[in-house]
Amino acid sequence: MTPLAQSLSAHGIETPAEIHPNLGTSALVEASLSAGEGKLSKHGALVVQTGAKTGRSANDKFIVRDETTEDTVWWGKVNKSMSPEHFANLKADFMTALGQKDTLYVADLFGGSQPEHRVNVRVINELAWHNLFIRTLLVRPTKEELTGFAPEYTIIDLPTFKADPARHGTNSETVIAVNLTEKLILIGGTRYAGEMKKSVFGILNYLLPTKGVMPMHCSANISADGKTAVFFGLSGTGKTTLSADASRTLIGDDEHGWSDTAVFNFEGGCYAKMIRLSEEAEPEIYATTKMFGTVLENVVMDEETRELDFDDNTLAENTRGAYPIDFIPNTSEKNLGPVPSNVVMLTADAFGVLPPIARLTPDQAMYHFLSGYTAKVAGTEIGVTEPEATFSTCFGAPFMPRHPSVYGNLLKERIAKGGVQCWLLNTGWTGGKYGVGNRMPIKATRALLNAALDGDMDNVDFRKDANFGFEVPVNVPALAEAGIDQSILDPRSTWADKAEYDRTAIKLVQLFIDNFAEFESHVDEGVRQAAPEAPVAA
Repeated sequence: MTPLAQSLSAHGIETPAEIHPNLGTSALVEASLSAGEGKLSKHGALVVQTGAKTGRSANDKFIVRDETTEDTVWWGKVNKSMSPEHFANLKADFMTALGQKDTLYVADLFGGSQPEHRVNVRVINELAWHNLFIRTLLVRPTKEELTGFAPEYTIIDLPTFKADPARHGTNSETVIAVNLTEKLILIGGTRYAGEMKKSVFGILNYLLPTKGVMPMHCSANISADGKTAVFFGLSGTGKTTLSADASRTLIGDDEHGWSDTAVFNFEGGCYAKMIRLSEEAEPEIYATTKMFGTVLENVVMDEETRELDFDDNTLAENTRGAYPIDFIPNTSEKNLGPVPSNVVMLTADAFGVLPPIARLTPDQAMYHFLSGYTAKVAGTEIGVTEPEATFSTCFGAPFMPRHPSVYGNLLKERIAKGGVQCWLLNTGWTGGKYGVGNRMPIKATRALLNAALDGDMDNVDFRKDANFGFEVPVNVPALAEAGIDQSILDPRSTWADKAEYDRTAIKLVQLFIDNFAEFESHVDEGVRQAAPEAPVAA
């Protein structure tokens, strides 16, 4: 335990609660168990349940609209506004709630690993396991750094708090309210811990572009010869899995900044999907589930044996594990590495149209970055019987306060400046759409990815894709070495019904075109030319 350098009262917070400042992992696990918040698994991980909220509450997140944010935030479906008056009511009620607590846990942490680009964040929790979670996910200061720690942003997270839509301007009893002027974030009505970490991500996504630093929803690692690769992708596309490669040094699995001198992790931990986790496919991540200090959310556990069942989605499909980054072998000592040599954009194409890998020009990279495509599969949500395209601009629209073109232009500038090679990697379906074809073999994905990152693609022939215009390799020796047929490189050839492939490709291209319409006026002619042409049958 390290005392707070600045008391809560210095920030206008008055409470009779017993304050537990900057507790370590063991103390927070003990406190969580004592309060009945969770249980230990057979091998020592803390297993908790989040109740009704097993993921982010996107419709309950708001940014206060005031003089600071009026012209700097991209208002709309993603960034919903809250009036200063409603926030004032909410803040007053949060302060009242804090004054009624018996116990609070406080952690002073960094958002960002590169000192000149990080922010000081204070997190106040009523749940011990929430405090352990955020302490695990953000960057932990040293004792010396805590001595003079001055919080810049404060997060107050009270799962038992219930918002009042009439008084607070919310949509429900759940609220995530971000006030960038007061540098205060209030989270209530949800036990899903991921809201805290994504709130810090949102802060950095707002602040860093003004400094010329590119914030990214990506994983990143470094090759043995010191070349960094970053992996953009939405949930379920393989960001965490593909970056956790024992042959490469891990920088981080989810959130990074790209400055003039480095790629740096915003966090000090990882937050991996656990559903259907297997030791064979993801040994590094699987090993973390047997380590003390890991927090497992909504993973089903046998009450008697304390064995974990990663295939059971009874509590949630979005089961998660939070663990310190150094639980993964071969991680970066300072959570940063050189500026990237390769940018990889991941998609899980459930339509089965995209090739397993494609090479992108800088303009094409910006186009696909702004598109942020992946696809939901049938059966994951009620009423979804066909693959459903998902476009999340910048591969992280819910966390991007500014207009997507701000991030897109930053990316394009950095790619061009550094001569970075860009790739589109499809971890989705081959041989047909979901329900007909098969998931792309992980060994094929890894073989193609390694060939791209190691420079082995420099000497292979490429063809121009008829649908999207990017370059696709014709023959990759690494595939043969992995026992994979080269035909996988040509999606159409893997479909039994070629005419159905053509119809599906036309549909997907049109979805891209329709989605990109809102960005056309914000990009230059080169990016507009990188878009697929109006679809025609092959």
